[in-house]
Amino acid sequence: MLLAIAAGGGLAYFYFSTPKRLTLDAQSLCPVDGPQGISVVLVDTSDDLPETTRREVQVILDDMIASLPPFYKLDIRVLDIAGARSRSLFSKCNPGDGVGLSEWTDNPRIARLRWIESFRKPASEAVRSSIASAKATSSPLMAAIQDIAIEQFSSAASQNAKKTLTVISDMIEYTRDYSQYPKDGDLSFQRYKQSPAYLKFRTDLHGAIVVIRYVTRQSRGQPLLNNTRHAEFWIEWMKDNRASTVNVKRLQGT
Repeated sequence: MLLAIAAGGGLAYFYFSTPKRLTLDAQSLCPVDGPQGISVVLVDTSDDLPETTRREVQVILDDMIASLPPFYKLDIRVLDIAGARSRSLFSKCNPGDGVGLSEWTDNPRIARLRWIESFRKPASEAVRSSIASAKATSSPLMAAIQDIAIEQFSSAASQNAKKTLTVISDMIEYTRDYSQYPKDGDLSFQRYKQSPAYLKFRTDLHGAIVVIRYVTRQSRGQPLLNNTRHAEFWIEWMKDNRASTVNVKRLQGT
C-alpha cells in the first residue's frame, strides 16, 4: 500500500513538474499566443554580391537557422523593388528539434523530424533564394524596413517578444524621395530630415536590436561612399526610429 502511494506521488510530482507544452499554430509553428522572439532578416539583392560575400552570407544565415531558440520566429525577406516594400520568403517559428524532450511525455524523434521538414529545410531553401541576384534601378531600404516594422513588430502579440532585425545590404538608399548615391553628395542626417522621405518613412522599430551586415560597393577600386559617414547615418536613422541598439559589421569580400 505504502509502495503504491509512493509510486503515485512520484508520478504526480513528475506530471506537475514537467513544463507545460505550448500549443502551436499548425501553419506558422508559433505558439498560439505569439512567438517568444522575432528575428527578421532583410537581404538586399538589388545588386550582385561578390562570391566571397555570398559564401559568408550563406554561413551567417545558416547559423541563424541552427541557433534560433525554440518558439522564436524567423522571417527571411528580400526587397520588393516594384512594390517599394519587402517580400517574405519564409516566416515560421522554430518548433523545437526534440532536444531535451522526455521519452515519457513526448516523442523526441517526431519533434526532430518536424523541425527538419517544416523548419530547417524550407528555411535553408529561402536562404538560397534570398542571395540570388535581382538587379534593380532603385533601392527602397527605408520603405522595406518600415514594412517589416508594421508587419512583424507592431502587433499586440509581438510586444513582449525579443525583436532583432538583420539587414544584409550596401545600405545605399535610392528613391525619388531621397538618394545616397555619390552624385547626391551630402550623407548628413540633416539633409535627409529636409527631404520628403523623413516623414514618409518614419518608422517604429519597437526597441528592436538592429544588425547591419554592410556590403562596401566599389568604383574603380575605391569605396563608392565614405563608409564611416554612411554607417553613422544609418545608426542615427535606426535610433531615430526607435531601435534599441545598432551594430554595423562589414562583410568580407567587399
